[in-house]
Amino acid sequence: MNEKKETNVSHPYVVLATETVRRHLSGEPPLRAGRDIDPDASLWELRRACFVSIKTLAGDLRGCIGTIEPQHPSIDLEIMANAISASTRDPRFPPMTLAELSGVVLSVDVLSKPERVSGVGDLDPLKWGIIVSKGMRRGVLLPDLDGVDTVQMQIEIASRKAGIFGLDGISIDRFSVNRYK
Repeated sequence: MNEKKETNVSHPYVVLATETVRRHLSGEPPLRAGRDIDPDASLWELRRACFVSIKTLAGDLRGCIGTIEPQHPSIDLEIMANAISASTRDPRFPPMTLAELSGVVLSVDVLSKPERVSGVGDLDPLKWGIIVSKGMRRGVLLPDLDGVDTVQMQIEIASRKAGIFGLDGISIDRFSVNRYK
């Protein structure tokens, strides 16, 4: 996973995220695993961190929650947990309702393992997501986001999200994503 790759609609990861949210919001029993969506075990055996993003049909963010280190033994369980959190626990938005589901689009970003960078020359906001750290604070920003055009802007936004003011003493890790829409 060295660079961002975008795929088309209907990837099993997106279907899993969408169906997980639908079931959760409607009060139906949850899926057991990704194999309930697609029996291809190779899709689900991967153990990676991921983000689930929810946007309105107009392109406005409606929720985004993820992990920078895997919290579950397989990618399907990671996607399912993050899909529920993105739809109901993003502190920037009220919990979604079932009626909203038809007006949103979900995407899943599967992260590579983060690696420490030696300087800003190792960054590119179109290719790399970043984790800015200082002490116990960490801010994360995915790559290739609308309006984030420079490394400096990417660092400032990630720092602000973490409550880091002043860039002295920060460390930066980068990661790539495979983005599924």
